[in-house]
Amino acid sequence: MDVSGKVVLVTGANGGIGWALVNELLERGAAKVYAAARNIEAVAQMAKFDPGHVVALRIDVTHETSVATAAAQCQDVDLLINNAGVNHCKSLLDPDGLETARQEIKVNYLGTLSMCRAFAAVLAARSGAIANVCSILGLVNLPVNGTYSASKAAGHSLLQGVRAELASRGVKVYGVYPGPVDTRMTAGQDMDKATPEQVAKIILDGIAKDEEYIFPDAMSQDVYRGLLNAPREVEQQFGAMLP
Repeated sequence: MDVSGKVVLVTGANGGIGWALVNELLERGAAKVYAAARNIEAVAQMAKFDPGHVVALRIDVTHETSVATAAAQCQDVDLLINNAGVNHCKSLLDPDGLETARQEIKVNYLGTLSMCRAFAAVLAARSGAIANVCSILGLVNLPVNGTYSASKAAGHSLLQGVRAELASRGVKVYGVYPGPVDTRMTAGQDMDKATPEQVAKIILDGIAKDEEYIFPDAMSQDVYRGLLNAPREVEQQFGAMLP
């Protein structure tokens, strides 16, 4: 999909990748971008910069009524980018691990599923597309982020199922699997990180090239190659990162 002239909805637009996606979409000539976040004040300023093309939109992806209201309001969406997510950086056996697992599943899996379900008919009517921002940790578990990894693994399975279900309705579904990106989510973590701007460009390049799986940074690309060639070795490497 060439996003020029298209209407795009980005959830989690107040985050690093979300903000960068909105800006990159405008650079590429998107006709309208719905910048969505749970707190509309977080995206209202973005809309003020370009009121002719950016619409601030409140969506709480964990609240079915909020999602349904947005779908009813936004019947012109050509591309839905499910970017909203949360990472509490907890291991599976952490004392708080069960509670954080519930929260991450609620946002990262059930929230994404709710958005896909609500916008399926809209996108089918417009031969549109969905791009789900998953994570490379959805393909291999990083135990220090164990609950998050598990929620993103559920998101990966969701992507495959939704892709199959929507194929006959003319809706393309893309999966995005970034590694560490320099955002609030990775603040304080000492590692090489891609910039949100770099990631946003590669995501939209991948959609334009019809790449069903998009790995938007060097780390995610390296890990994916490793998973193809020696998945158990990659699992062991990630497991060894426990303190």
